Amino acid sequence: MSRRTHSSSSPPAEPVRRVEAGPWTIELLPGSAYAARYVASQSAIGFAFDSQRGLHAIGSDRVLPFHAMPNGLAFVPAGCDVLSESPTGGEYLRVIRNDGLALTGDHAFNNRIDPQATQLASRMRRALLQGAVDDDWEAWALSLAERAHDLQALPTPPHGSITASRMRLLDEFVDAGLQGPMSVQAMAHLLGLSEGYFMRAFKNATGQSPHRYLIDRRLAKARTLMRDSCARLVEIALICGFNSQAHMATAFRQRLGVSPTQLRNG
Repeated sequence: MSRRTHSSSSPPAEPVRRVEAGPWTIELLPGSAYAARYVASQSAIGFAFDSQRGLHAIGSDRVLPFHAMPNGLAFVPAGCDVLSESPTGGEYLRVIRNDGLALTGDHAFNNRIDPQATQLASRMRRALLQGAVDDDWEAWALSLAERAHDLQALPTPPHGSITASRMRLLDEFVDAGLQGPMSVQAMAHLLGLSEGYFMRAFKNATGQSPHRYLIDRRLAKARTLMRDSCARLVEIALICGFNSQAHMATAFRQRLGVSPTQLRNG
């Protein structure tokens, strides 16, 4: 998790969407390349909506490769040294308490899967994309902070689950084939797993089904094309594997709460 500075060579990103609510600052950072190095002046909670990979050193002088799982909850305590960079990034929610009161916790973590945190983060993302400023932001932020420190509610995925290297293979495989049909069976075959085992392991590792993951990858690609190209929405829909522009618009509204036209013009 990082206070991200977008590299000057990367294309313009969607805007950072921000809400100030009482003692909380809530930000939705768009998915784009970033590089950052800083000492955290405030403790912060983060939530990675997308898979992303890069290099980081969080509370350590060892710079190591990382692969963030989709739907990963994260925490960085105040005073923590942070170095993080990614050539692609991923959409990221960040919640900071800005009234000087520290959030509970002394150790940084990421890739923690918690279904309740996923629901809260998704609700906050929808409201930020919709520009809704009158929602119950303080209650949402406090609830997300509680999830970040409810260690009993966060079981460790079983051994043999979807590892970071397997997740990277899936990301590359799915992104390369987005324009065409993609089946759960094909994803399981890629990893040498039975379809049933793969579905269970994927849900344990990410908190979501492979089908929902696939839709999210299609939406993320569509948002990138909407940002970086002048292609028509009907063309973007077909490139990203949707049956039609209407099909893509339905997926946008269901997952993000806004239409592609609203997001592109907003």
